[in-house]
Amino acid sequence: MRPRVEEVRIQGLGVIDEAVLELSPGFTVVTGETGAGKTMVVTGLGLLFGGRADPARVRPGADKALIEGTLVIEAEGRVAQQVADVGGEVEDGQLIISRSVSAEGRSRAWLGGRTVPVGTLTFIADDLVAVHGQMDQQRLLQPGRQRAALDRYAGDELVKPLRAYEQAYKRHKQVGDLLRELTAKARERAQEADVLRFGLREIEKAEPRQGEDAELKEEAERLSHADALRTAATTAHAALLGDPMTTAQDVQDAVSLLGHAKTAVESVRDYDPALAGLAERLAEAGYLVSDVATELAAYAESVEADPARLAAVQERRAALNGLMRKYGEDVSAVLAWAQRAAERLTELDGDDDRIEELTREHSELGGRLGELAGELTAIRTAAAERFGEAVTTELTALAMPHARVSVAITAAGEFGPHGVDEVELRLASHPGAPPLPLTKGASGGELSRVMLAIEVVFAGADPVPTFVFDEVDAGVGGKAAVEIGRRLATLARTAQVIVVTHLPQVAAFADQHLVVEKASDGRVVRSGVVALDREGRERELSRMLAGLEDSELGRAHAAELLSIAAADKGAREKGAREKGASKAARGSGRRAGTG
Repeated sequence: MRPRVEEVRIQGLGVIDEAVLELSPGFTVVTGETGAGKTMVVTGLGLLFGGRADPARVRPGADKALIEGTLVIEAEGRVAQQVADVGGEVEDGQLIISRSVSAEGRSRAWLGGRTVPVGTLTFIADDLVAVHGQMDQQRLLQPGRQRAALDRYAGDELVKPLRAYEQAYKRHKQVGDLLRELTAKARERAQEADVLRFGLREIEKAEPRQGEDAELKEEAERLSHADALRTAATTAHAALLGDPMTTAQDVQDAVSLLGHAKTAVESVRDYDPALAGLAERLAEAGYLVSDVATELAAYAESVEADPARLAAVQERRAALNGLMRKYGEDVSAVLAWAQRAAERLTELDGDDDRIEELTREHSELGGRLGELAGELTAIRTAAAERFGEAVTTELTALAMPHARVSVAITAAGEFGPHGVDEVELRLASHPGAPPLPLTKGASGGELSRVMLAIEVVFAGADPVPTFVFDEVDAGVGGKAAVEIGRRLATLARTAQVIVVTHLPQVAAFADQHLVVEKASDGRVVRSGVVALDREGRERELSRMLAGLEDSELGRAHAAELLSIAAADKGAREKGAREKGASKAARGSGRRAGTG
């Protein structure tokens, strides 16, 4: 689906009090008497797409001018994504754009229901509309647009080398950026390497083991409290099994007491099974307490105060703590830091070799870019010559027989994303005149015709969906006017075209004809923009031809113009169908031959 402007609402702009324009997806023409406000339609569209706000355009007595446009766009297309990026919404494939200009000069913009900077409308407009008016010829006057349009005009021949160049350029830029980073940070890398080497030497000298810090902590605790540990074990052993060094009869140990309890129960266990179970459990408890007492005795024998070992442990822990203060919270973290440092040091030590490799690759890519850029220049130069000749031919039919359009291709100082070519469209308005940039080589009315010729030649190659022309027919008439109408109709085959005109020869070629009429008080009100049927078009064309809507001669001439335009349109449509059928047949023949 091709994006297009479906409806425009204008309030308080110039002589327009309120007007609603429902636009055709093809060729819409807007006519009306001088001063009726038809040029305000183009002004409104310009404002809608980010044009400069002039408070003098606000209708006298109105607080502000308000323009609202409804556009049909692809719900998943690029424009819809741009709208989503700023928080706007596209509903059912329709996008609402609004712009207001106050009488004091304040301007506000809305995109998809979200307030946005006016510059956002300008950004969105690049993919939606091209406005060509006396004061507004912005899009194709941008150098980047001219280069991109010429590339599309060059066609398939340019696609493969341009893609190869863009890939090589991307890699060349990546390598260049990395080289600059590596060479610029040589000192920082050297300092980082020194820090890493020092740390690794310090860790290697200490030779820490995984979990060593926890082991040493336990050992230090044990050595620091050796006397207390031995006393506790000895005391517990005596309580459980008695002290063989004492002769006191009144001190009974736990094992003896358990033995007495077991003997007392054993003597009567046969009288009650429940008591027999308890006797067995007393026996088990005696064995368990005896085993614990034995282990306590062994533990007390093993615990020794060793000041020398304690000093060694504390010294080792101090060494490990020094490492942990610098490199990690424990020995595991220190060892992990050492591993990362070794890997990073290997990377840093390899940077010199990497710089050498990258320098060689950068040089090779530069040579490759030079070759590809030369190929692009050759293709563009040939396309530019064809394009200049085609536009010049169009201008001859548009009453500019002595004008010549050319494309200047000059070399930039360095490689760019699309080559080394700077592309500029130039116009020599008469023989002997030097080719000048478009804005300097033509008057406003001439420039509109030049842009029409360019857009017709670029049709299909420069995918802007909507074109707006104002005063494209300024200063021409007769056959030239017919040719302008014919070319606008040709352009409308691939895009939406909106034209403000005062020439019936141009209006006759439109798919939709809107007329702007002022009310008796000089205002254009909601009912003042009318879509004309066939009879209405004859009346309006008659007025434009003879100044009289009901002149029989004028009506006859108007009917003739409409018939000529309809026949011309039918012939073009038939030719397009035949061309498409012929192309399909050739494709089928090639497939059959391949099979």
